This record gives sequence, structure tokens and C-alpha cells, in this order.
Amino acid sequence: MFVSIRSRVILLVLAALLPGMLGLAWLIQDIYAAERQANERTLRESSRALSLAIDSELLRRATIARVLSQSHWLDGPDPPTEANLREFEKQARRALEGLDGWIELSDGQRVLLNTRGPGPRLQDEPKSALTEKMVLQPLRFSAAEKGENAYAALVQPVQRDGRVKYNVAVMVLATEMQRIVDAQTHSAGWVRAVLDTQGTVVARHPGGGQFAGRPATEDLRALMKAKDEGLLMSVSLDGQSIAAFFSRAPMGWTYVIAMSREQFAGQLPGAVRRVALGALALLALSLAGALWLARRIVGPVTGLKEAAMQLQKGLPVTVRATGLKECDDVNAALGEAAETIRHSRADLERQVAEAVNRTRAAEQQASQGQRVAAVGRLTGGVAHDFNNLLGVISNSAHLIQRHPAAADLRAPLAATQRAVELGSQLTQHLLRFAGRQTLRPQRLALTQALPELRDMLASVLGRHVTVTVKVAPDTHAVHLDAGELELALFNLAMNARDAMPTGGELRISARNASHDEAGALQATHAGAYVLITVGDDGLGMEPEMAAHAFEPFFTTKTAGQGSGMGLRQVHGFCTQAGGSVELQSTLGLGTTVLMLLPAAEALPATQVLTAPATATAMATTPSTPARLAEQAAGQASIGGARVLLVEDNEALRDVTAALLMAHGAQVQCAADAAQALLCIEKGDIYDVVLSDIMMPGTMDGLALARRLRHLRPKLPVVLITAFSEAVLAAEHEFQVLPKPCPQDDLLGALHKAIASS
Repeated sequence: MFVSIRSRVILLVLAALLPGMLGLAWLIQDIYAAERQANERTLRESSRALSLAIDSELLRRATIARVLSQSHWLDGPDPPTEANLREFEKQARRALEGLDGWIELSDGQRVLLNTRGPGPRLQDEPKSALTEKMVLQPLRFSAAEKGENAYAALVQPVQRDGRVKYNVAVMVLATEMQRIVDAQTHSAGWVRAVLDTQGTVVARHPGGGQFAGRPATEDLRALMKAKDEGLLMSVSLDGQSIAAFFSRAPMGWTYVIAMSREQFAGQLPGAVRRVALGALALLALSLAGALWLARRIVGPVTGLKEAAMQLQKGLPVTVRATGLKECDDVNAALGEAAETIRHSRADLERQVAEAVNRTRAAEQQASQGQRVAAVGRLTGGVAHDFNNLLGVISNSAHLIQRHPAAADLRAPLAATQRAVELGSQLTQHLLRFAGRQTLRPQRLALTQALPELRDMLASVLGRHVTVTVKVAPDTHAVHLDAGELELALFNLAMNARDAMPTGGELRISARNASHDEAGALQATHAGAYVLITVGDDGLGMEPEMAAHAFEPFFTTKTAGQGSGMGLRQVHGFCTQAGGSVELQSTLGLGTTVLMLLPAAEALPATQVLTAPATATAMATTPSTPARLAEQAAGQASIGGARVLLVEDNEALRDVTAALLMAHGAQVQCAADAAQALLCIEKGDIYDVVLSDIMMPGTMDGLALARRLRHLRPKLPVVLITAFSEAVLAAEHEFQVLPKPCPQDDLLGALHKAIASS
């Protein structure tokens, strides 16, 4: 750590003065502490004095309740006769003479006697159960009179023959307690209050009865639960900052005395204040002298700093006398160094200029790539949300199929399922473009894979472009990433559509390549090849432009209409697969792209994958009513199963829960991993957990599954996702389903997971 000369001089002065200042501060703190202790003792004693006054009044009523509970007029039958009640009422009224309030006699079900009304009578008002010991109940309100009148009850059990027959309740009005509180004498600004067992205000000064029935402040009630008495800093019900002391009496009520925080903190005596001001003045004078001395020392050092700044800027260093020999020697050395640096600066600037030019060129090249990456991220996000929408539609369609009127909706339900399947395939293309799909080379039969792409390409290209697909029956299978093949055909189809603004025909064909064709297309090794041809009858290109077609970022479209990466992806796909690609174009007649791909080794037909094997690939054959009936008949049952469903998309979560409940499952939903863990930690029992992998928050579905494996090893977890890289990360540990997932696959997976647990 570097400390300036000025700071060192100031620290020296402070080192001499600080011990005395610290001693003074300790004295002031000790005075404040002593006054706070005195104020705390005063609050404690005042609280206990108020407690004695209130307890005295409560004791008078408690004595009345005990005496009445021994009355022989209550020895008779149960319930007592009218004559006994009348005599007991006379006795009760005599006992209560000179006091406010009233007396009630109840048997735990109804009020048998109430001295507020004329004469004995039975009332249908229900009462609380009989008590076995005297209790002081919390504050209540009665609407029997105009306005609300707060009161509490001292309840004494009446025991006969070893059991409690009645309760004698002596009512204590809050207004009586208010008079006692108002009669106490304390300093101006003090607050006095009485609280019942629930922390409700019975009486308060100042404020009178307007605070009766209001709960005390939250911090006071919390502290009352922890201890019987104590001091706290709080804010009163009328918004004043106070220091309060509370004390709980044996009867259960609490008494509070409070003063303002300023009064509680105390005031500093005048003599101490004068000493403190003098010490501060001495400190200020000492600091001023230290600053003057430091300035005399810092001047020469500042001259060295200015010389160093001149050296840094490449200017000649001015050598000046500073009055300090050491500083003058350093100044002269800086002058010599400045001359040496000036000669080397020109060479350095030239090198920097060259580096800047190279960096600018690299940034321009990277900028285009960043824009493409940004579009990819946006596309991935849109595809993810669209997949959730497809899941809602698919699950809703399955729910509708279970409706009694589903037979009348066969055609629209089948069309809905086909639309979901095509939309799912489309989202896979978006995810591939976004870089969210991992390469998975596999054996692919083009005789079935290419025809299944025709409907998808037709929906993307629109009605003005006709798509035809022809595959020779004897075409060899190929070994490549099906998704990359789809993306290559999609890129070529989009280029063809742009080249045919008024419409036209897109022709896709595949056959085995001859030996001459393989040689002409520069096959990289010997063996069988497959030739895929994509042609259009669009505008075509000039030979000079066609020669650059596969170069990165090369495009014939206007600015903002194309990235120039579509054909580059086709070239990279073919090269990576071990083949090659060639573009043939004639201006005004159209363009044809020839993709030469190596054939795969012969395998049994049962091992050939015939559909684009993406994480969410689905059959494109329309679901007929007979097929739906077959699926329902062979469907695995999850009836009665307790399922914890974890999905962040609300719409998909609701419809998936409805689908599972329609099949007899009991479903508990959670919006994210945190909510799911709360359900588990509460001790809820589940048979299986169904969770999405991609979720917001610090924990995704895979992390949740691993956490549940630790918490409940026997609880099975089934994961669902639309991203293949998430499948690769999780499929070796858990069962993973595609999203959107067909109903039968979902129910079967849940049934299998429950059965294996």
C-alpha cells in the first residue's frame, strides 16, 4: 500500500492526539451508557408499578369469581332451577356492587345467567368449553350496545362432585383498565399500555379507548412470545420512535411503559460537551499545521511527478531546482531518459498502426459470424417456445379423443396430429440452425426418408412451388447425420424458392451413382456412392457467380436478404460425410445441385432407420380411429399413480396434467425445480416424477433428477426435452422422452418407470 508524504505527516499528528481523543470518547460513551441504564431501570419500575395497579383490580374480580363458584345455589340439579338462578343472580349483583362489568354463568353450551339483563334467563348464544382452572381470556367485543365495547373475561370453573359443571365469568371492561392507566403519573410524552394474552391493546395512554382492540406492534408481540419481560426499540402505534419495557403479570396480561428514544438515549452534560469541543478544536489546529508542513515537503516531489508526466507524453523534461538534492538528481535522470524514449516512440507508433489495421480486419470478419450466431440463438429460443405450443396442442388433441363426441371429430383430430408432427419436424430444423442439435451419424434409407420430407418442404415453400421427389428403389442406404441432410435440402429448397419468384418446380431425386459419375464428382475413395440431385427451373446464375457459390458469405441476394451460409452448409455437410457437391447453373434456365454421398455397408433391413432421426421425430401417417382404438387398448395404465409434474410453461403444464389425470393419475404440478424440491421436502409421496430438462433458474431438470436420486433413491424420474444435446447428457442416467411426446410413449414410459421402482 502506497501512502503519500502528506498522509504520513497527518498520521503522525493523529498518532499523538488520538489516545486523548479515544479517552474522551470512552468517557462520553460511559456517560450515555449510565443514563441509558438509569432510564431502563425507571421503565422497568414503572412497568411493575402499573402491573401492581392493574393486578389489584383483576384480583378483586378473581376473588368475586372464586366466591361465586362456591355458592350453594349451584349445588342443585344440572341445569339449575329458575329459583336457584334467581337467588344466584342476587348474590352475583351484590358481589359486583361498586364495580363495572357483569357476571355470566354458562354450562359450556349456553349462557344460563347474565347480570347485564333483567332477571335470570337462558340464552342460546354458544359458549366455549368448560375450563378446569381460572383463566383470563383475551379481549373481546360485544355488539349488544350501540357501538362496540371491548371487554375481557375472568373465568372460574364451578366444580361439584369432582367435575366441572359451570363456568363463572366476571367481565372486565377495557374502560375500567383505561381509567387505571390514565390515573398513573409519569413524565410528559411517556406511553403506558395494557395488553391481553394475545398481544391486543386493552388500555393505552395517551390515546384512550381509540386503541383498544388493536394488536400491538409485530416486533413487540414476537418478543413477548420469547420472554416475560424485556426492553426493545420500536415504533409505537401512533408512529413515534420509542424505547419500551414490557412485563408480563402472573394473570397473563402484559404491561408496557415507553419513552421517546431521544429521552432514553440521554443528554450529554455541559462540561463534557465543552471538553469535547475543545478537543476537536485542538485536533483541527494540529491537522492544519501538519498540512502546511506537508505542503513544504510535497512541493519537490510534485516537481518529479510533473517531469514523469512529461516523460510519459514524450515531451522534453524540464530540469528545475527543487531545493532537495535527491529530487534534483532524479529530475536530471528523467531528462536523459526522455530523449531516449522520444526516438523509439516513432517506431512504436508505426507498429501499433499496423496492429490496429490487422485487428480491424479481423473484427469485420468476426462481426458477420456474430450476427449469424445471434440469429441462431434467437431461432433456438423461438423453436423452444414453439415446441411447448405443439405440446399443448398435441396433449389437448389426445384429451379430446377421450371425449364421448370424439367420433364426430375424427377428421379435424387427425389433421391436428399431422400438423403437430409437421410442426415438430420444422422446429428441429430451427434448432439445428441454432446449433442446438448434436451430430448423430446413422444409417438412413433414402427410399423412405426423402419422400417423407416432401410434405414438409411443400408447406415451407408455399403453393406456388411444386415439390416432386423421386428415389430409385435400389438406392443404397447412406451413413450420415439425418438432421444435417434435412438442413442441406432445406437450404437448397429456400434458394430455389427465391430463384423462382413467380413459382415453379423443385425436383429432388436420388439413385446409385455410376463409376464415371463418382469420378467426375471427385469421389474421395473407392466404393459405392449415392447421387442426390436437387434442381429448379428458376433464374439461374452466370458462370462467374456459380464458381463462387460455395464460398462463405457469398450470396446473389440483395443486402439483408441472405447470409451466404446456406450453400456453405451444403458443401460442409457433403465434405464431412465423405462425399462432394457440385453446382450446375444456366442463366434463365435454372440451377441443379449434385450431392455425392458414400453408401453405407449392407445391414439387415430391420436395422435401417427410415425416418429423420431427430429427438422429436414422429410418424407422419395420419392417426385413424382404428389405430387410436388399438393404442388405447394396448396402453399402459397409470391409474392411481401419484405424479409430480415439473414444467415451466404454464399452458403445457396444465394440459399435460389434465391428460395424465384423464388416465387416472393424481398430479401435483411445480413450475420449476425449486418448487418441486419443496414438494419433496414437505414429505409428499409420489410414484414418479415427470420433468422438463430445459427450465429457468439455477437448477435444470437434469440437476433436479440427480438431486432427487440423492434425496429419494427409489423415486423414478422421467425427463422430457426437445434438445438433443440435453438427451445426450441425460439418456445414460435417466429415461428421456422427446418433446412433444406422443400420448402412448408418455404413458408407457411412466408405467415402465413406476413398475421398475
